Amino acid sequence: MNKKWFRIGMVSVFILSLALRFWGLERFNTLVFDEVYFAKFGNNYLTHTPFFNAHPPLSQYIIGIGIWIGSHIPFGHDTVNGLTGSLRSPWTYRWFNALTGSFIPVVVAAIAYRLSYRRTFAILAGLFTACDGIFLVESRYALSNIYIVIFGLLGHWFLLLALDNQNRRRSFWLVFAGIGFGASVGTKWNGLWFLSGAYLIWVAAWVIHLIHSFPKLKLFFTSSSLKEAAGDAGGAEGAGGAEDAGEVGVSTYSPSSPSSQTPLQNLTQLNIFQMLFYLGIIPAFIYSIIWIPHLQLDKTYGFIAVHQQILKFHLHLGGNSPNVHPYCAAWYKWPLMTRPMAYYYQTAESITEPLPVMGPPLPAGAGQVIYDVHAMGNPFLWWFGVAAMLFLVGMLVLQAVIPWVKEKRFSMPATLSVDTWIALYLVINYAANLLPWVKVTRCVFIYHYMCAVVFVFLAIAWFVDRCLCSYYQQLRALGVTITFIILAAFIFWMPIYLGLPLSPNDYKLRMWFNSWI
Repeated sequence: MNKKWFRIGMVSVFILSLALRFWGLERFNTLVFDEVYFAKFGNNYLTHTPFFNAHPPLSQYIIGIGIWIGSHIPFGHDTVNGLTGSLRSPWTYRWFNALTGSFIPVVVAAIAYRLSYRRTFAILAGLFTACDGIFLVESRYALSNIYIVIFGLLGHWFLLLALDNQNRRRSFWLVFAGIGFGASVGTKWNGLWFLSGAYLIWVAAWVIHLIHSFPKLKLFFTSSSLKEAAGDAGGAEGAGGAEDAGEVGVSTYSPSSPSSQTPLQNLTQLNIFQMLFYLGIIPAFIYSIIWIPHLQLDKTYGFIAVHQQILKFHLHLGGNSPNVHPYCAAWYKWPLMTRPMAYYYQTAESITEPLPVMGPPLPAGAGQVIYDVHAMGNPFLWWFGVAAMLFLVGMLVLQAVIPWVKEKRFSMPATLSVDTWIALYLVINYAANLLPWVKVTRCVFIYHYMCAVVFVFLAIAWFVDRCLCSYYQQLRALGVTITFIILAAFIFWMPIYLGLPLSPNDYKLRMWFNSWI
């Protein structure tokens, strides 16, 4: 794929994402799901109304800014309500989220490109992200989760850009990486897992570096063939040659040959002091100053006290069971999407009948039209993605196990391939964003998986890209088939992402499992 078609593809992905998020944005003239909190909180900043917030305030600032801008734009005011505390149109408190969410597929594609410099991989990653349901739903309403994701992803993208540069330009991008990670945590505390993923891949890179740097470790960890090669080099070049062989595992990125390199190979160029400053002090500083406007508005609690209150709130939310909330879903239910949730459900007698702003749906059998906004992913994208992630885990394990079986000792390649680095990056960041939820005992929901599932999208995009580039026709056909199924699934389930009218039979056709309802 040349640059021209790559640019066309990226623009097309963005336009698709943008159109889907703005289409019928005012459809429901009410507060959908947690808009009862976040849209109200955003409006409270405009009306200077003090309130307690169970999360850091950044997303509510942004929603409030969107409301203010939207109120001054001379369109989008055909319907209004006073549910936020002021007379506002739904468009005013939703449009900024829709715009922000439209950029998430582009950022995912940018990360994919920086990881590998493969344009097809990047386009597929962006396309698959644009074809996911829960990101589409979350982007169309005044909710906060898209801000955790986009700021966390921007932190990772800026980090990759920093690794791709040197000296002042590297420092420049590292500052922005720290700002991105700080903003993610300033939206919700679980944004911290994006930052932890960056630290973990950095630690992994240093472990690999140290294994190849110390002679004693090298004798144990490297294969016999590599030791023989090192011995031959030592015989030919003396001690200096042996020293070079000891450093063979350290790769330096070279822009002149991007096809065989990745910025991840430069992770060991960052020392502990750089990491602590750029990805420690700067995020903490950004997180702290984010709180200033809120603490100026609501002076009930100081900086430390408000965090104690937030922690107390979450600890008292109750256990993770349907008895607490019908849509509670433990972390292990997320990857296979066994318990999505309805953000909005309403029935009407006909498609021309206006929907009630408040009140329960019509009795069973009376409603001939169903409007449902379901926070669920694209099933086949998620299921194929989990399979791709397991494939990457297996690929990493086999690279260690096969030499162990053959040579009876752990062996590490002298130089990791680009695909191995990508596998490490995706697996580590997926685990960093998923596994902390194992110990969480409060009621959690499927939208908490959004920070982890973006790496699943990258994993399936990587797998399909490798299939499409394969010499074997069967693998190329597999890549095309997977892509087609993901796109077809997105179109099939689109009505419940956008809240389009459905007959009861069409609705049941899309609810494949009872646990989905």
